Amino acid sequence: MLKGYYAILDVKEASIDVATLERRAKLLLAGLPCCLQLRAKHLPASGMVACAELLQPMCTAAGVWFCVNDRLDVSLAAKTDMVHLGQGDIPLRHALAIRGDSPRPFIGISTHTVEEAEQAAREGADCLGFGPVFSTQTKLDAGAPLGIALLAEVSRKVSLPVVAIGGITLDNLDHVVRAGANAAAVIAAVEQSPNPAATGRKIGEAFTASRPGRI
Repeated sequence: MLKGYYAILDVKEASIDVATLERRAKLLLAGLPCCLQLRAKHLPASGMVACAELLQPMCTAAGVWFCVNDRLDVSLAAKTDMVHLGQGDIPLRHALAIRGDSPRPFIGISTHTVEEAEQAAREGADCLGFGPVFSTQTKLDAGAPLGIALLAEVSRKVSLPVVAIGGITLDNLDHVVRAGANAAAVIAAVEQSPNPAATGRKIGEAFTASRPGRI
């Protein structure tokens, strides 16, 4: 399920033009991601719901999971496949209680240490985001890079899908794959590529062509 290229549609504006959003989403979906995540730190809840209600059907038609970042309420309102929560968002135990017996939304948790990863796994997360693996300028408050060795340790110690994030490029992607990550969340290397769709496909292909090795 979550394996390969994990696309992130990073909306920096406080409002969004629907045509622009749709165009950007189509470009990312052309890269054949396993998931498309809406990251919109400056949009109000109403704007996020409107975006989610547009993007979820597009992703469903493409056979790709759709995820919203940070906002469980938006995920529930728009009936998205997945929500990804940071350490400062609603605690996992409360998110699980609100979700109840429903299998959706799938809940991912951002982690930055082995301890956070193990705790999220114990408490019932469905998948983990781990990073930043490398130095990144996309998220300026991401902190110091954690490195491949720590990513490999997390991948060994938890049985959940691990999505690596932070500074991942085609040049260092092989290290991420060999560390045992299930997917790589990539923003800058795709957006800055002369052919974003081809770059997305190459990221996905790296996970199907390679097997994890020792780090």
